[in-house]
Parts: sequence; C-alpha cells; structure tokens
Amino acid sequence: MGVDFGLPHFDAELEELGLLAQTAGMQPVARITCKRKAPDAALFVGSGKADEIRALAQMHGAVEVLFDQSLSPAQQRNLERHIELPVNDRTLLILEIFAQRARSHEGKLQVELAKLQYVSTRLVRRWSHLERQTGGIGARGGPGEKQIELDRRMIGDAIKRTRERLVKVKRQRSTQRRQRERRDTFNISLVGYTNAGKSTLFNALVKARAYAADQLFATLDTTTRQLYLADAGRSVSLSDTVGFIRDLPHGLVDAFQATLQEAIDADLLLHVVDASNADFPEQMAQVERVLHEIGAADIPQILVFNKLDALPPERRPPDLQDEYEVAGHLLPRLFVSARSGEGLDNLRQALSTKVLATQLDMTPGDAVELPDAMP
Repeated sequence: MGVDFGLPHFDAELEELGLLAQTAGMQPVARITCKRKAPDAALFVGSGKADEIRALAQMHGAVEVLFDQSLSPAQQRNLERHIELPVNDRTLLILEIFAQRARSHEGKLQVELAKLQYVSTRLVRRWSHLERQTGGIGARGGPGEKQIELDRRMIGDAIKRTRERLVKVKRQRSTQRRQRERRDTFNISLVGYTNAGKSTLFNALVKARAYAADQLFATLDTTTRQLYLADAGRSVSLSDTVGFIRDLPHGLVDAFQATLQEAIDADLLLHVVDASNADFPEQMAQVERVLHEIGAADIPQILVFNKLDALPPERRPPDLQDEYEVAGHLLPRLFVSARSGEGLDNLRQALSTKVLATQLDMTPGDAVELPDAMP
C-alpha cells in the first residue's frame, strides 16, 4: 500500500517495496495506491480506503499488509483492528531484512539496537495482551500499567546494554583504524544505493569472494581488503559498506554508525550508481543525504556508474569517463561493468592518479584529472 502525498520520490508502482518484501521472504500478491493531501490521523488512509484494502486482501488471501510509509503506533493498531490482518510499515520491513542478513557480531548488535528502539515506541499502543493485565495491589492508573512499565524498563535496559557493547566494538574498530593510519594506508570506501553493484565491483577489484546478489541489502557487514594499484606502486585499503535506501530508518543510521565509520574515515569515496536504473538521480540524492547525515559529505568522491552491460545501445554513453554535477560540484565519473570487467582498467588508473596526487601532499579538495581512456 502506497499513499501519494505529492512528494517527488513517490513510487507509483511500489516496485521497491515489492523488492523489499521479496528480500524478506514474502510474495506480494496485490498493490494499491491512493492520493491524499495529508495522512488520516486514525487510519493513515481513511476508512473507505481501509475497507478497500481489507476486501483486496481477502480476495487474494493475503496474510499481511505492508505500507510504503512509516505508520505511527496508533495508526498501526487501528489499521490492524479495521483490516483484521497484521499491518507493518517500510521501517519494520527494512529492520526485518537487516535482522535476517546481519552476519557479524557488530552487525547483529546494530540491528538489535535499532529493533529495540523501534519496539519501544510501540509498547503502550500496540501490545493488546497488556490490556488484560491489571495494575496490581495498591497501583493506580489504567489496566496493564504495571506490565507496560515492566516491559518498558526491560527494553530500556536491553537498549543500554546493547549500546555499551557497541561502544566496545567501536573502540576496537578505532584501534584497527589507528593501526592503518600508522602504516600510512590510503582508505577507499564504496558507497551507494542498495543493489547498485557495490559488492560485485568490490569482488572484481580485489578478487575477493564477498557475498553479492541481485537483491536489496545483500551486504550488511563491512568488508575490507587490500587493493594493489600497479600505476601507483602501492596498495590501498578498499572497504565495501552497507547500501543506502530511500527513507532509511533513522534508528538504523544511528545504529550502523560503527559500520558507516569506514566511510566517514575514508580518504576517497567511490559512489557506485546503477546506471541502468532510470531513477538513478533520486537514488544518488538519497545517498548524498545519508552521507551528509553521517558527516561524510565533504570527502572527495569519484562517481562509478556501474552496470554498463545492462544499458541498451541507445543509452550507452559515447565516452566512458566524463564529469557529472552533484550538488553544484562537478565530480569525475566513470562508466564500468563490474560483471564483464569493462572500464575497470580506467577506474584503477583514476585511483592511482588520486593516490599519487595525495602522496605529493595535494589538498583533499583539489580536483583530480582522470587519465586518458584505455585504448
């Protein structure tokens, strides 16, 4: 279910929400949209549209309803009572995917923290079993107050413990970064919208076997490898980071601060873009928004327009390297295919040029000319 409030990034086909649902192991059976000037306070979509959703769900035998926008706890509770099915929003769907995909200890802690923060906002209004509890001897207030307060305290304690464990992990990562700095390592981080092909590009550059798949959030945990650049005569540190997405829950941005620290501390960002996606400008804007949020907006970037092999002949660029304007600044851009290897030699040359310029004490903000294209 998607509601068009007149915002520019509304997905009329709900394609991305459908991909998220499939990534979480679900199978979409019907899609429905509507236009509103503002959300309905009680049901988000209004009672008439809620009736339509219930009828459509019954007709298709659906077992859950997903909303493309974030719902308040009260709206979620009211919709579930009205539709008589579980109702979840985009935020919880992304959290569920992250919970399924996290592999490292750090990643699992980050997801746990984000889910705890999400659940803590839904305690009072959503947990219907609490209404059957009574406050206890001598307690004043409504039904379930004692149990709710107990659950809130337990979740608060769990959040505190998880944050403390994440601080330890962050301290360990900081020690590892200081060791790399002492070795005078040049750090490069791959960033970009989810499913832009970052992990495939990472594998192609460093001959690694990091998990890569044509799905959203295939990679959650940061992987770092050494990349040898022959033209620069030295190795650099290359990190593959978690992908970004539209309306990424703020709890996840905060929770994944330790993972995203690799991007914050990078000397250079390779902003990987899915050139075959017609909505790539909007996806780039979302990535830039998250980079600004985590304090990485001023780090030098090279744009890597990936999936060149997926472009039809009429959309194929005449030049595989040029410049592209982002937020009023011209950035170097290269077209590559991580799958076929086309354009990767140009990318390695561009990285070598940047590393050599840095060795000559070049300021980070200076522009770097890309080398001529390979014959």
